[in-house]
Parts: sequence; C-alpha cells; structure tokens
Amino acid sequence: MADQNVQNQQDIGELLKIRREKLANLQAEGNDPFVITKFDQTHHSAEIKENFEELEGQTVSVAGRMMSKRIMGKASFCNIQDLKGNIQSYVARDNIGEEPYKAFKKLDIGDIIGIKGEVFKTKTGEISIHASELTLLSKSLQILPEKFHGITNTDMRYRQRYVDLIMNQDVKRTFINRSKIISAIRKYLDGQGFMEVETPMLVSNAGGAAARPFETHFNALDLDIKLRISLELYLKRLIVGGMERVYEIGRVFRNEGLDTRHNPEFTLMELYQAYTDYHGMMDLTENLYRYVAEEVLGTTKITYNGIEMDLGKPFERITMVDAVKKYSGVDFNGIKTLEEARAVAKEHHIEYEDRHKKGDILNLFFEEYVEEHLVQPTFVMDHPIEISPLTKKKPGNPDYVERFEFFMNGWEMANAYSELNDPIDQRERFAAQEELLAQGDEEANKTDEDFLYALELGMPPTGGIGFGIDRMVMLLTDSPAIRDVLFFPTMKPIE
Repeated sequence: MADQNVQNQQDIGELLKIRREKLANLQAEGNDPFVITKFDQTHHSAEIKENFEELEGQTVSVAGRMMSKRIMGKASFCNIQDLKGNIQSYVARDNIGEEPYKAFKKLDIGDIIGIKGEVFKTKTGEISIHASELTLLSKSLQILPEKFHGITNTDMRYRQRYVDLIMNQDVKRTFINRSKIISAIRKYLDGQGFMEVETPMLVSNAGGAAARPFETHFNALDLDIKLRISLELYLKRLIVGGMERVYEIGRVFRNEGLDTRHNPEFTLMELYQAYTDYHGMMDLTENLYRYVAEEVLGTTKITYNGIEMDLGKPFERITMVDAVKKYSGVDFNGIKTLEEARAVAKEHHIEYEDRHKKGDILNLFFEEYVEEHLVQPTFVMDHPIEISPLTKKKPGNPDYVERFEFFMNGWEMANAYSELNDPIDQRERFAAQEELLAQGDEEANKTDEDFLYALELGMPPTGGIGFGIDRMVMLLTDSPAIRDVLFFPTMKPIE
C-alpha cells in the first residue's frame, strides 16, 4: 500500500510537471492565457437549457471550467461548468480551424475556457453548443479530484471549499440558497418598516449574551478590547435615540468550542421594535419564517434529516414551566424555595452548581427533559429571571420574565424579550452578573455604564429578538452541520 502511494505521488508529480510545460509552451508561442483580461459571456448554461426553443440556432457565448473532454478525431465533445450548471459543446476542426483544434486537444480538465457558437440539440437529444470559437481563459496547474468519487474527505472539503464548490453541485446550491435566505429576510423586514444598521465589532465591554469573548489589543490607544458576542446593547441605544425599528445581520464572536451547531464566529441577526412586546416578536418570527421558506423553497413544509416540519401551521406556544411539567412530570409552580428545587434536582439526577438558584435549576430541567422534543416550530415562553438579565419581569409574577426561545428540530433558533427598559432594575441585574463574574463565571456580563445612561434618558417599551442565521440556513437547506453552511469554517491549522 505504501509503495502504491509513492507511485501515485510520482504520477501526480509528473502530471503537474506536464501542465506547467504546456503553460510554458503557450507563453513561448505568445498565447499566454493569463494575459487575457475579459470574455463577453452572453448566457449561462441553465438559461440556454431553459430557453432552448427561443435560442435554437442563435449564437451564444459561455464561459466556465472544462470538466470533461472526449477527443474523436476531427470532432470532439467537452463539458463546461459555470455558475448555473453545465452544458456540452461540440468542437469540430472544420468549424474552429486546424490550429485552434490542435490547441483544444492539448487542454486539460480544469482549464477555464470561453466558447462561442450556435445552440443546437444532438441526435441523442442533448442541448449543446456547436463551437465556432474557443478561447483558453485560464490554465489550471493543479489536478481536480477524480470525478466519480468527488471529495470524500470531509476535512479537506471544509479546508478547500473552492475545490468542494467545483466538484459538488449540491454544495454550490446550498450556498446560493444561503444568500437567497438572507436576501429574503432583508426583503421581509424592509417591507415591515425596519432599517438595517451596523454597530461596532470591536468593543470595550462585550455584553448582551452569556458567552466568553475573544480579547485583543488596540495599539493606537494602548487599549485592551474585545470582539462583540452580541448586537443587543448598541441596537437598544438606537431605540433610545428614536430609531423605532432596527435590525443588523452580522458576525459575532464567542470563544467557545466547535461542534455541529457551533463555530466561534457566526452570523447573528438581531432586531428591535419600539412599542411592542414579546408577543409581537412571536408574530414577527412566525411570519418571517413562513415568508422566507415560501420565497426561497416555494413551500412552507421543510424536511430536515428525514423529518418534516410544517411552517404553515400556527406555531405552538408553551411556558417553560408547563413544558418541564409536560415532559418531566415536575411542576415548578409548586416549588417555592431553593431547597425544594435542589431536592427535586437530586431526585432526577440533575447536576447543578452551588451558585445555581431555583430558576437556573428549572432551566437545567428544561435542557435535560424538553429540548429534544421540540421538533415542530414551538415558542417556549416565560423564562426564570435568573437566566434573563436584560428582560422585563412578568407583571404579577416577578420570578419570571417576558421572554421566549423559538425551537425547531430540538434546536434553539431564536431568543426574544420584552426588553428591560427600567434603568434601576437593569443596574441591579448588572450587579448580579458582576457577582457571578467574581465567582468565576466567565460568561457573565459586566456593568455597561454608557448603556445604563442611555436607559436613564428613557427607552420606550420594546420587543427584541436574536436569530441564529446559520442554524436557519441549516434547517432550510437540510445541512447536517454548521460547517456545511459556512464557506470557510474555523479549522485547526494543518501542522
């Protein structure tokens, strides 16, 4: 086996050498492909196939990567892959000329070429281009993976996404749909009177979420700063400033582990709307998801990993306490003290830490017993105050807050609040977070004095929500891991 690998490496080395020699010969003959600066591309492959009746007999120009070639004496076939798909071309010596035909026969799989010619259909019924001109636009000096097997090494697919996109058309479709999903989100929100904004990525105080930030140093001011973990606190400042409906779609950074649903940098969307509450955010979420699915997929029924989820039906709404009662049998309405919560946790083998309060233990029950069951679209409402430092208390029930998390496929897809706009209460919540920080909780928030000053000026009643865009794309494209919807996911460097 080792001998075979050595032989393969030698064979590849020889093939790479031949490609470079071909380039050197072209350059010596005054035909350097890298000198060419443009090519007038009139159509893509899919457009020609979709509009064949109109285009039959018409002259078109296509450009792309040559993925296959069949040399048959005086006439040959090749297949060109472009953004929209691929199309066959019939290349005959008598049509393009003797010297260009000789040059064509020397081309390699992977070369980028431009073809001009008439649209026709072969005897076997394949829509093709009868080439009248062929131009080498870029010489490929590397060898593509063997077509039949494609790239089976998942690690290399993520590291060399450009090769993955060439070899796997499903991958290309996923990323085209990702772009369409984000475009549809913008279209929906813009239609609802929201304004897209941008806020800082480099911040002195990374707040708005429970996460450990990345830290860096700004030389010009000799200042330690952080990469943002959330968009929340700056967007709320804009609500204070009178911008009534704002949203941002942007990268956030969290210094945490890698798995199928987590990457240290990911795309988050947060939006804030003055004069509404978390019920308004539920309605917006339901309508947005429905709109995006219809716009991008043409249906409200989606399938993920073989499971159908229906976005067309009203989304279920359930409180966290009722959800825990439904799936674990434990009713936290009857649990009044921390001691009772700890006792019931021990009975159910739920591990908790000394710093955890009653609300934290309720959340641990929720994570253990409930999340996996929330496959169909579900809003889980009314979280304990201990895990919601930026949210309004429920009137008449101050242990809980007006918050929901949106779940599909057992995953948290969005997180929303009736935003806390009481600066005195907010200062107390920050103080509680500082205490957690002192106890070693690296994900706790620090007090943000500038944000508190903004709240003291007065913020209207506001509904806010954060959406994980990458997870949304995973669901709508049936992609198994977050790395499958990020062009260039974070990878450990090859030694």
